[in-house]
Amino acid sequence: MADSSKKMQIVFASAECAPFVKTGGLGDVAGSLPAALVRAGAEVIVMVPKYATIKDEYKAQMEHFSDFYVSLGWRNEYCGLEKLEHDGVTYMFIDNERYFARDYPYGFFDDGERFAFFSKAITESLQHLPAGFECDILHCNDWQTALAPVFLREFYQGLPLYDRVKTVFSIHNVAFQGQFSDTVMEDILGVAHIPAAASQLRCDACSINYMLGALRYADAITTVSPTYANEIQTPEFGEGLDGVLRERSYALQGILNGIDVAGFDPATDKRIAANYTVEDRSGKAVCKAKLQEELGLEVRDDRPLMVMVTRLTRQKGMDLVMYALDRILSGGVQVAVLGTGDRDYEDGLRYFQDKYPGTMAARIEFDPALSQRMYAAADMFLMPSKFEPCGLSQIIAMRYGTLPIVRETGGLKDTVIPYNEFTGEGTGFSFSNFNGDEMGDAVFRAARLFWDNRNAWNQLVTQAMSQDFSWTRSADKYLDLYFFMHPEIERPVAVEAAAEKAEAEPEVVAEAEPVVEAPAAAEEPKTEEKPVEAKSEVKVEAAPEAEAKPAAKPTAKKTTTRKTTAKKATTTKAAATKTAAAKTTTAKATTTRKRTTAAAKKAAEAEATPEVKAETAEAKPAAKAPAKTAAEKTTAIKTTTAKKATATKSTTTKAATTKAAAKTTAKAAVKVEEAPSEPKAKAAVEAKPTAKTTTRKRATTTAKKTTTKAAAPKAAAPKAAAPKAAAPKAEAKDEDKPAVKAEPTPKVAEVKTAPKAKAKTEPAKEAPVSPAVPAEEKAPTKKTSVRKATATRKRH
Repeated sequence: MADSSKKMQIVFASAECAPFVKTGGLGDVAGSLPAALVRAGAEVIVMVPKYATIKDEYKAQMEHFSDFYVSLGWRNEYCGLEKLEHDGVTYMFIDNERYFARDYPYGFFDDGERFAFFSKAITESLQHLPAGFECDILHCNDWQTALAPVFLREFYQGLPLYDRVKTVFSIHNVAFQGQFSDTVMEDILGVAHIPAAASQLRCDACSINYMLGALRYADAITTVSPTYANEIQTPEFGEGLDGVLRERSYALQGILNGIDVAGFDPATDKRIAANYTVEDRSGKAVCKAKLQEELGLEVRDDRPLMVMVTRLTRQKGMDLVMYALDRILSGGVQVAVLGTGDRDYEDGLRYFQDKYPGTMAARIEFDPALSQRMYAAADMFLMPSKFEPCGLSQIIAMRYGTLPIVRETGGLKDTVIPYNEFTGEGTGFSFSNFNGDEMGDAVFRAARLFWDNRNAWNQLVTQAMSQDFSWTRSADKYLDLYFFMHPEIERPVAVEAAAEKAEAEPEVVAEAEPVVEAPAAAEEPKTEEKPVEAKSEVKVEAAPEAEAKPAAKPTAKKTTTRKTTAKKATTTKAAATKTAAAKTTTAKATTTRKRTTAAAKKAAEAEATPEVKAETAEAKPAAKAPAKTAAEKTTAIKTTTAKKATATKSTTTKAATTKAAAKTTAKAAVKVEEAPSEPKAKAAVEAKPTAKTTTRKRATTTAKKTTTKAAAPKAAAPKAAAPKAAAPKAEAKDEDKPAVKAEPTPKVAEVKTAPKAKAKTEPAKEAPVSPAVPAEEKAPTKKTSVRKATATRKRH
């Protein structure tokens, strides 16, 4: 069974995490995804190395939580856990100055040993977490944490604390795998004597591959976009790991990254010249003019400004840029590039800046503030990557209303919808092949739209800015995976879903109760219509349903709150009384009905909404028109004489009022009908009418006190409802004994299927079918008159 009290508890391990340390996209993911998981109801601890480069302001907030020693080959290394709470997330920093007190996170000769220690420290730390935190999911990211699933399986499997731990490994860039000499297997990892581990880590005769170990040992594998998940299973993009990825394709899936929508918000961003929103983008024009001025470009709003914020490498498509830049600049498109990288590309950009002054600007530097101003000011964002696992720049660009021009690969293909000139759909522009001419064509497709059809351009910008790339969406996908791996943990229901469920439940219960004794009761609760149809086995019953439903629909919208509250109260009382009545004697049932009727009347009268009427109609359907008449009279007498005059309306209103009473009486009445020797099926069908009749009878008793005429027609109803039962006599005492005849019963059974159609499409016909309606209209004073009238109607 699912444990509703247990939360999903996740340890998220990463070599970098914003805002403490960040060199690329991994830092953004580790800085945002855990917070989104916490908001979704999970408990998360993020584990990061305690680098010397972490700002002192964060170090000052850390508290020493625990320390222990980690065995690494022949070594025993100190490991401290420094705890820090930040934005609702718990961070545990792995402290070991010999490995992490350096000026930069990566790039050292002993990285293999440093991150083997980090992976081993992560698995060992699972025993030293805060009280009450038992890791369910260990989520590792990239090669720096890839050995954790290996160590967990080889050194910790079988220990009670570790048995429940499931491992997830995320690939952020398959090109970085962590390959080292196989000598580290014994000297550092200590797995050389374990044949399974040694063989699964080895990638060639003299090397091992950390990422390869994770791909073989992890319970699930994810990467940062669906398209990239498919691409890395091919030789072109798999970087030598495509074979194992194909083998484990059943455990591999791509989940798109998100962005911090609060941090990247043009409406509140203080780093840009002017704020703007998707509705009012006047501020974007201001940003563009300011940036053109800042970069030395011509300040013109009639020329499209295209920017790049990137690493200057071949992977980012710089070969294509160098090839097509002359054509783009001479064609009237302004270009600005920010970034650092390969020297050849840096020099090439400086050349074009000198060749096209006022049109081309190159900033060979790393400037986060300037990059933000460029996202906000540009019209187009160029990202022609050779491959791109996910990519965040194109998402940020769309957030700021800058249309991306991308190559259809990895996350670029998953996030950017190419513009369709015929339908107008899209969020940017794209091209398929890694080709400079294709890239140039895509740039000019965008430029021509900017020049020739500004309305279509503006619509495209609106669509791009309206996309949802929040981490909430991504976190939900990860939670789907986590809960799939731990089905015994109950996933928390969204607040909205819970509210809807709470409102729906009382309605279903109320409708199902009247048929407690009936065999079909289990099926009826499914929907409001089904119970009505099942109960409306009698034509007379169907009539009320039809009348009630039309009115119920419009009113339902306006009185949903009152309806739900009333239903709950009525349902609870009716359910309790029904169970008791069904088990007790007829006499007890009658007593209970009387008591319940009084309470039910008060509650029902207060709610008396058409919607409730619809539900009551369901209970009444089996009770037949006569019972409805009695109820109608009672309500009419208490409310207005006008309702009495209108048989249909009165019946509907009364049905609502008597709903609770009908439900309560239903069970008692069922007893009365159980007395006869007729089949159970018939008893069930009749039980409903009888119960309703009984309720109506009770109501009739009250009505009689007020008016004799009202009681007379009601008496006729009970007769039709419980013709076969001998016990009904006791109930009929208050109404009319002679009215109890066996004639109506057969009719009830005969018309079992008719009610559905009539109730929904022929409400007018229902009134004549119900003997109660004419009875009320004529209001016979003598019992004999009522009988005659009833007999005539039956014939009809």
